[in-house]
Amino acid sequence: MAVTIRQYRHDDIGAMTEIWNGVVREGVAFPQENFLTVETATAFFSEQSACGVAVDGADVIGLYILHPNNIGRCGHIANASYAIKDGQRGKHIGEKLVRDSMAAAGRLGFRILQFNAVVATNAAAIHLYKKIGFTPLGVIPGGFRMDDGSYADIFPFYIELPFGPAVC
Repeated sequence: MAVTIRQYRHDDIGAMTEIWNGVVREGVAFPQENFLTVETATAFFSEQSACGVAVDGADVIGLYILHPNNIGRCGHIANASYAIKDGQRGKHIGEKLVRDSMAAAGRLGFRILQFNAVVATNAAAIHLYKKIGFTPLGVIPGGFRMDDGSYADIFPFYIELPFGPAVC
């Protein structure tokens, strides 16, 4: 498998929508409850500061979105989300996506990348973020309503980015 990360293109939207909706459908990682249509996905992905896709040949197998976490005096903090196609997880695609998003954030002038709500049951993501050097900020008890109606803790994470284009 020769996975590469690149900026998304319009012809990727269909695959990106399916991958995003798959994570939403699982109900264990993203806060969103509504599915994207190709039309709403086109607008959603185009509104991001950066949006990358993981591709294996011509197949889109993962993606990330990157945008400011806040505005004004906190506008230097980025936020990102990652989605990997079902059946492609566990192949280190997530690490490539995270590292690429960190580089993109640096190029865009962000100084920090922050994740607001990493669900405690997402052991793979927690392991990856710690491996890369993200710092957990504590626990928000019951901060995420799972698809089955139960509540899980969430962990905010952050990492300081070297300022400028050479991030990773």
